[in-house]
Amino acid sequence: MRDDIWLKEKLENIWGLLFPEVIRENNINVKFRGRGKCRFGCIKLKGKDSVIEINSLFKNELVPEYVIDTTLAHELVHYVHGFSSPLPKKYRHPHKGGVVDKELIKRGFGDSLKLEKVWAKKDWEKVFGLIKT
Repeated sequence: MRDDIWLKEKLENIWGLLFPEVIRENNINVKFRGRGKCRFGCIKLKGKDSVIEINSLFKNELVPEYVIDTTLAHELVHYVHGFSSPLPKKYRHPHKGGVVDKELIKRGFGDSLKLEKVWAKKDWEKVFGLIKT
């Protein structure tokens, strides 16, 4: 069952796989929240904690797990780059020049990223319509 506990376990696995050398400087909470068509996830600071929110529609099994994994990894890259985290900012803008995708590829997540981009273009709108109804 896809719930916040499942999502937390995913985050922990991805952290261990992609970012084992990065020290967490604060708590990182993750939860399903929102039901947007254009936003898969976001990271923000709430007090001293970083909070990652993943589109609640992703609870549905029609959304492949690699899409959720890639979304979590994307938000963790923002954390590592110093956005919505206590880590020093590495860049002035969070996406300029494709820095997130480049980091994901560097850390071995390139295949998942490609799959996610194809799915988002080809299937997301159809799946979104099925889940929304």
